[in-house]
Amino acid sequence: MFIDTRRTEEGSVVETTVCIIGGGVAGITLAMELDKKGIDVVMLESGGLNPDDDTRDLARGEDVGEWRYNFADGSRSRFLGGSSNCWGGWCRPLDPWDFEKRDWVAYSGWPFGLSELAPYYERTHALLKLGPNNFDPDFWERSINRPDVRRIPLSTGKIRDTISQFSPPARFGKLYRDELKRSQRVRVFLYANAVNIDTDRMAKTVTHIDVATLSGRRIKVAAKQFVVATGGIENARLLLASNKIQPAGLGNGNDLVGRFFMDHPRLFSGNIKFAKQWSRNKLSDVKYHYQNAAVAAHGTCIAHQFALTPETLQEEGILNARVWFSSVFPGEGSEGALALFRCKQALLSKEQADWSLSRDILTMMAHPLDTLGYGYTRLFQPRWLIQGVKFQLIVEPEPDPNSRVMLSPTQKDQLGMHRVRVDWRLTDRVKRTFDRTLALLAEDMRKSGVAQVDLDPALEGRSWPQDLEGTWHHMGTTRMHDSPKLGVVDRDCKVHGMSNLFIAGSSVFPTCGANFPTITLAALAFRLSEHLAKEVRNTTATFSMEAA
Repeated sequence: MFIDTRRTEEGSVVETTVCIIGGGVAGITLAMELDKKGIDVVMLESGGLNPDDDTRDLARGEDVGEWRYNFADGSRSRFLGGSSNCWGGWCRPLDPWDFEKRDWVAYSGWPFGLSELAPYYERTHALLKLGPNNFDPDFWERSINRPDVRRIPLSTGKIRDTISQFSPPARFGKLYRDELKRSQRVRVFLYANAVNIDTDRMAKTVTHIDVATLSGRRIKVAAKQFVVATGGIENARLLLASNKIQPAGLGNGNDLVGRFFMDHPRLFSGNIKFAKQWSRNKLSDVKYHYQNAAVAAHGTCIAHQFALTPETLQEEGILNARVWFSSVFPGEGSEGALALFRCKQALLSKEQADWSLSRDILTMMAHPLDTLGYGYTRLFQPRWLIQGVKFQLIVEPEPDPNSRVMLSPTQKDQLGMHRVRVDWRLTDRVKRTFDRTLALLAEDMRKSGVAQVDLDPALEGRSWPQDLEGTWHHMGTTRMHDSPKLGVVDRDCKVHGMSNLFIAGSSVFPTCGANFPTITLAALAFRLSEHLAKEVRNTTATFSMEAA
């Protein structure tokens, strides 16, 4: 059921078994799973059922990194469904070696391997509305069976083909709204902002959550178990802000909360001139394969990316990466093309701060040639209008303790909480990964007769280009490790040194590969739901024995 916190009694204490802070993919998945297990849940959602400007402002803060990095508007959504409201739908599990300790990658290694998450990855396909649990390139190429959707033949053995599936995308706040509304065990408090996690005097056990609304109402939520599931930035912010007992914040005895902040850096690079037979291949070009019914089978749209083999990664001493092609259309980057793209995103129900259909229509009318050229080329793909092809690649960030989320010492939001200060950093190994991945792929394409490739100057030894951008995958700030000296949470996502506080979402990723985090954080949420159910049963059994 849904409850408007602004209309609850001032100072009231809400009691439940499990309190989940955050109504995004992780929070909603947890709530629905615990509901099935007969466990009472209170879920605290910062916003309502739709976006509003005042709530959106709570996510803003200071960017103090080397280049301009927008980590708020358009990349996070503070209303029911969380970041699924601005998600593109890309899904692919992490690679097996993404979980492993790699001698050449600092701070690498998860407490467990892919086999631990495999059964939970399988369950995400129904949750995220994906196709069969199969990411084999041969399977999808045969299933699609089109001459313009085929893999490029490469010959060196250093490059491998990979497949991602697209969720429609699943907007959790809409897709699962009725299920949450009908539930008798899950109470969703809307406009409920967690402003403090209160604990006992030793900061070992959470007692309740202090909740505030923008209208000024204050309540508390008491529970047996608590889960923070507010995203890769807000998870760290809430722990750091909960500093009444521990001045450095909860779970921060080793100064790790907020450190190791990661996002996947992305660049467009190079110039590709395909041989004629490969010049209109849709499978590997993001302009064609993104949510395209022509690149689909089994009711599921897919995309193809290139990656280096694990042997090549080790030989080169570099990180994981994914590479696509990106055709350059007439009007690319113009005001008209950008307006047309925003309209397409609106059709996919993607939240876009301050988006206006009428304003974009006027923009397209003011730039008719750019709009028509871009739209016509994207729709009909005439070869003679395509002005070139570039590489698009995202690279795995190397975990870096100096890349971090902090509290701003000066800026506060409307609730009186310190805003975030984000310092996103990337290591030199990331630059080398960009350079070597493209160099090896370009060499293979030339040798295979697929294309002539001109590469941009290498990144190593230079400053990062200003067109470097993130993909808004906020990860790593409450990382998982068996040792409290190297992680904020243990392998069960429980905060080290605390008895009943858990963290859900991508902030627990120790490393993040070059894949999209939603499917992995959903798999972790399924796994955490089983552990929480055991914790609840154990707590209940202990209480019953003590009462007897």
